[in-house]
Amino acid sequence: MIEIAIVDDEESYATQLRGYIETYEKESGQSIHVTEYRDGDELVSRFQCQFDIILMDIQMKFMDGMSAAEEIRKMDSKVVIMFITNMTSYAIRGYEVDALDYVVKPVEYFAFSQKLDRAIARLDKRSGYEMSVNVSSGLKRLSSDSVYFIESEGHNLSFHTKDGVFTTRARMQDFENELSAHGFFRSNKGYLVNLKYVDGIEDGCSVIGAEKLPISRSKKADFMQALTKYISETQA
Repeated sequence: MIEIAIVDDEESYATQLRGYIETYEKESGQSIHVTEYRDGDELVSRFQCQFDIILMDIQMKFMDGMSAAEEIRKMDSKVVIMFITNMTSYAIRGYEVDALDYVVKPVEYFAFSQKLDRAIARLDKRSGYEMSVNVSSGLKRLSSDSVYFIESEGHNLSFHTKDGVFTTRARMQDFENELSAHGFFRSNKGYLVNLKYVDGIEDGCSVIGAEKLPISRSKKADFMQALTKYISETQA
């Protein structure tokens, strides 16, 4: 199921886009669910990293599409954003928030369907398991491929990722259960390791970049078995 948000303060345009999506759904065989918002602030206030694609008008009364996109990008770097506008000069700014494309009003179905094809193609290229993590600024979507390891610190977990370190109040057990099927292994009480990034084993530790993460004695045999299996499967 592809989740799409339509954000437009003009009901006639929102209705038109919904109709186009229903037609596209029938023609393509895709399963799509649409949610509508009438302004950027409504989207931002209710955003839970739940959408795959956002179709958003740039010019709206309370919060314009560009400002809404900037807030969305703080939480979700993966969602595909396409702007809807009658002024192409505004669309150029879309690159600042990694917008995929823009749709010019009045919207024609053929051009719209091609752009939707492109958006769905980008979804297909996303790698890793997608998860949402509560951080101090709100929800943030993370791909498992971007996470090197998760560290337990008291009642908090620190996600060490390609984009920095993000901290949340959560139980390690919950993420161990969620990520064990995606190449992660709990090397000891304090670390959940992404096997993809293990460079080697030294002094009883898994080496990830400059970090040495201890492997408990009770976990050593299982860790080595899991690492060997991961390497053999990814190199097959």
